[in-house]
Amino acid sequence: MSALPWLDPDQLWFPPAEEALDEPDGLLAIGGDLSPARLLLAYRHGIFPWFSDDQPILWWSPDPRCVLFPDDVHVSRSLRRTLNQKRFRISTDQAFRRIIHLCGSTRPEGTWITDDMEQAYIELHRQGHAHSIEAWNQRDELVGGLYGLAIGRCFFGESMFSLETNASKAVLVHLCGQLKRSGYRLMDCQVESPHLLTMGAQTIPRRAFLTILGENVDHPPRDTRWRLDWTWQGKSPGHETGALSYHSGTTG
Repeated sequence: MSALPWLDPDQLWFPPAEEALDEPDGLLAIGGDLSPARLLLAYRHGIFPWFSDDQPILWWSPDPRCVLFPDDVHVSRSLRRTLNQKRFRISTDQAFRRIIHLCGSTRPEGTWITDDMEQAYIELHRQGHAHSIEAWNQRDELVGGLYGLAIGRCFFGESMFSLETNASKAVLVHLCGQLKRSGYRLMDCQVESPHLLTMGAQTIPRRAFLTILGENVDHPPRDTRWRLDWTWQGKSPGHETGALSYHSGTTG
């Protein structure tokens, strides 16, 4: 780690993402702060913070990168039954503070969502950059959700949780439907996991990911209002008539 650049909190910059280490994969820089300006700059350049309480702030840009194109979200047979039964009410930005807190507190293996991280993203939410998607059961209890940042035509997913079977998956399907309808190009998932891969996520080279960012973070989506007006009608976003087509194969 001694060879990595230390970021001065008073200087707003990052080294190029391509300079990240191969081992550990994607570690790019240390230090800085979690100010809104620095976080937004990081995400726009394919960089995100990830560290624990006993570490300094660590900044990452792994290669390959895990992404989910809205067209490609996979709806399994069991999830389709859940959606058809309308077991969950899906909302957006109704419980951001609770969502980010539960994303951290419900992980038995521990969390990187430190108190400072939590407060930093709450401030981004207050400024209109960070958003939450929530799942409520039929007793109106919050049982699943995720949060992330919307910048240009890209959504950067940060974390999700589920207290009932398929709750977070239902949230992800609705998010992809809304992203597609509003003209977003992709959802950044950062690092692959079995859960994300079963939902249709894939890994692409960091080079391709950065190209997509460069083409989209400075351009607003068709609908800049953050809202949820896409609803499940028995079809996943990629199978809707007249749906936006934007697959990983277009990235080269």
